[in-house]
Amino acid sequence: MATNSKFRVLYRQFLFRLMDVEMLASSAQGDSSSLLGQFGALLVFGSVLLAWVAVAVGGQIWRHGSLADVWGAERFLISLTMLAVGVFALLNWDATFPDRSDVLVLSPLPIRGRTLFAAKIAAAAAALALTVVALNCISAPAWALSLAPPGATASARWRFVAAFWIALFAAGAFIFCLVLGVQAAAAQLPRRWYLRLSPILQIGGLILFLGVFFFQTTATGWQEWLPSYWFTGLLSELSGVFHARAHPLMAPLAERAVAALSIAIAVAGGAFLLSYLRTMRKIVEEPDSAPMRRGGLRLPRFGTQPQTALAHFAIRSLFRSRRHRVILAFYLGGGFALTFVYLGIVMDLAHLSWTGLLRQQNVPVMGASYLILLAAWAGARMVFALPLDLRANWLFRLTPPCTGVASLSAVRRAMLTVTVLPVAFGTGVLLLAFWHWTALAQHLVVLVLIGSILTDLSLREFRKIPFTCTYLPGKSKVHMVFWFGIIPLVFLVHKLAELEDGLMDSAAGYGAMVAVLVAGTWAARRAANHDAAENALEVQFEETSPDELLTLGLNG
Repeated sequence: MATNSKFRVLYRQFLFRLMDVEMLASSAQGDSSSLLGQFGALLVFGSVLLAWVAVAVGGQIWRHGSLADVWGAERFLISLTMLAVGVFALLNWDATFPDRSDVLVLSPLPIRGRTLFAAKIAAAAAALALTVVALNCISAPAWALSLAPPGATASARWRFVAAFWIALFAAGAFIFCLVLGVQAAAAQLPRRWYLRLSPILQIGGLILFLGVFFFQTTATGWQEWLPSYWFTGLLSELSGVFHARAHPLMAPLAERAVAALSIAIAVAGGAFLLSYLRTMRKIVEEPDSAPMRRGGLRLPRFGTQPQTALAHFAIRSLFRSRRHRVILAFYLGGGFALTFVYLGIVMDLAHLSWTGLLRQQNVPVMGASYLILLAAWAGARMVFALPLDLRANWLFRLTPPCTGVASLSAVRRAMLTVTVLPVAFGTGVLLLAFWHWTALAQHLVVLVLIGSILTDLSLREFRKIPFTCTYLPGKSKVHMVFWFGIIPLVFLVHKLAELEDGLMDSAAGYGAMVAVLVAGTWAARRAANHDAAENALEVQFEETSPDELLTLGLNG
C-alpha cells in the first residue's frame, strides 16, 4: 500500500476514534459519528444564537456605544472560541496518543513512524478546524458585518470578515497547541506518573479556561497578559478598519499574539514529536492503569452483602477511572460556570457584593446550591451509564447479581453518596459561618429531598449495573437540551429558591413544603421500585436502539 493510502486510512481512523468507541453499544452502527454529530450540532446551534444576537444588537453598538464596546464584542467571540477549543482538546486528551490496541496492531505493520505521526496530527488539526468552523459558521460573518464601521466599503467589510476568521483560527490553534504542549511535557514522565497526573491536568485546565472566560473582564490591569486580548488586537490590525485610532493600542497586542502562537506551535510540535516516539514504547511496556495506593477509600455498608458489594463497586469504579472522573468534573465545571453567571446577573440586579451575598440568607445562594446539585446529579447519571471495561463484564454475566429492587436500591444509595451528600456537605460547610444554623438546616433538608427525587426519577427503567453495560449515544439530544433547556432551568431554579425563601419565614409554610417534597420522594421511589420489580430478571448489558432493524444478513 502506498504511503498516501496508508496516511488516508490512518487519518480517517484517528479522526473517528476521537471518541472512545469501546464504551459504545456493539450492536449500534456509527455511534462515534453520532456522538461527534451531536457535539457539532451543539456548536452550530450556538452559532445560530450568536448570529441572532449580532443581528439584534450588533448594529446598535456603533450608534449607542464606543470603539471599546466593539472590541468587547470581538473579544467575547474570540474568548468563546478559545473556550470551545480548550474544552474539546481536554475531552480528547486520551485520544492524543495511540492506545495499547493501536500500538499492538500498527507496530507489526509496514507503517513508518512519521506516517503515523502525520496522520495523528492531521486528525487533530481537522478536529480543531471543525470545532472553530461549527461554532462560528454563522456568527462570525454576522458579527463581522454588524461591527464594521458605518460607511465602510464592501471590500473593507469582507476584509473584516476574513480578519475575523484568521483571528479565530489563530486563537483556537494557540489554545490547542497550549494543551498539546502541556500533555507532551507530562508524557516525558514515567508512565505511571503520567496516568496519575493526567486527570489533575484535565480538571485544572477546565477550571483555568472557565475562570479566565468568566472573570477576564474584571481583571483590571491584566489585559495585556490575557490571550483573548492579544488576538483581539490581531483582529483589529488585520481588519484595518480602525487603523488610525486603534493602532497605538492594538499593535503591541497583535505582536504578542503572533509571538505567542509561533512559540506555542514550535514548542508543542517539538515536545509532541519527542514524546510521541518515547510514548509508543511506554504504552507497550507499562500498564494502562495507575496502581492504587494501600488502604483506599473506606465505605460504609449499604444494606445486604450483595447490595453493599454493588454500591462499593460503583463508587470505587468512579473514583478509579480517569475517564469517568474527568467527565463528572466537566459536568461540575459547567455547573459552577452556570452558577457564577447566574450569581453575577442576580447580584447586578440586586446591587449585591460577594461579601454581602454570603453574609445573609438570600435567594441567589439557595439557587446556586440547586444548580450545583443539578450538575452533580446529571454528571453522575451520565457516568453511571458509561462502561469502564466491557471486556470485564463477563464476571457479572456469569455470576447472578442482585436484581430488581435490591439492585436499584444499591445503585440509588451509591448515586446519593457521590452527588447529594457532597453537595449538601459542601453547602453546609460554606454557609455555617454566615447563616443561622436553623435556616441552614432547613435549606439542607430541602436540598437533600430534591436530590433524592431527582435520583429516583433518573433511575426509572435503569436496568443496568453501573460501569458494566454498553452505552448508545444520541438518545439524550444533548444539543437541544443545552440551548433550549438552560434558560428555563435557571428560571425555574430561581423561582424555587424564591418560594423556599418565602416559606422559611413561616413554620406552617415550611412544613407544607417539606411535606410535599416528602410525598414526591415517596412517589418517585415507589415508581422506580415498581419498574425494577417488573424487570427483576432482566439486566440490560447490551443497549440497542429502539428503531434498530435486526436482519439475518442473508442478502450478502
